[in-house]
Amino acid sequence: MKRQKIVAGNWKMHKTLEESQALITEVRGIVRDEYRGDGKVVLIPTFLALPTAVRLLEGSGLQVGAQNAHQEDQGAFTGEISANMLKSIGVEYCLVGHSERRQYFGETNEICAAKVKSVVRHGMKPIFCVGETLEQRESKQYFRAIEEQVVQGLFHLDRKEFSQVVVAYEPVWAIGTGLNASPEQAQEIHAYIRKLIANQYNEELASTTSILYGGSVKPENAAALLLSQLRYVLRRPRTSCFSR
Repeated sequence: MKRQKIVAGNWKMHKTLEESQALITEVRGIVRDEYRGDGKVVLIPTFLALPTAVRLLEGSGLQVGAQNAHQEDQGAFTGEISANMLKSIGVEYCLVGHSERRQYFGETNEICAAKVKSVVRHGMKPIFCVGETLEQRESKQYFRAIEEQVVQGLFHLDRKEFSQVVVAYEPVWAIGTGLNASPEQAQEIHAYIRKLIANQYNEELASTTSILYGGSVKPENAAALLLSQLRYVLRRPRTSCFSR
């Protein structure tokens, strides 16, 4: 199975409904007129704009993701949205474990694991976010931090369930700070995540899992980041998915 190339845009808490409609329409037109690749483009707007996004992107090839989902299907959880509710309107992806959710809303690896399970159970693909803090990076504890998040958040899934997972490496120290992980740093973590997956499941699943990079990616630097990542990958030996 071929690894899927994915570009996903998380809008966070930005854009009114009218502004969201305008941006969705603009992105749809750009992809239609200028993109000829085989990768997936996923828009992740606010909950307010999800039904509009699904409607405007129908038949376009672009897909819609949500920024969060509660781990329970229903209940007295004021202000929350469940995975089955998102699925019912046509959402196909859902972020889980974003560092802002972990930091500001106290989401633990255990909570993230339950959310992943719910998202997969309802036929959507979780985009599972992992990343180390600046302190963990500087103290050389970043491998341990990534391993804990991956093992505790994902490895309760069986192979079939895990095949629906997309992993997003987003170093916390690079989110909203203007700093970026170097291609070498990003590829080192990507290779480490694949090694963890291979040890838990098998090398085929490890090699076909899509792993994204995010962290202070903006229009001004997105093309340069993508190109530098591609050049780095092409320079590396390709004898196994563990190559660094």
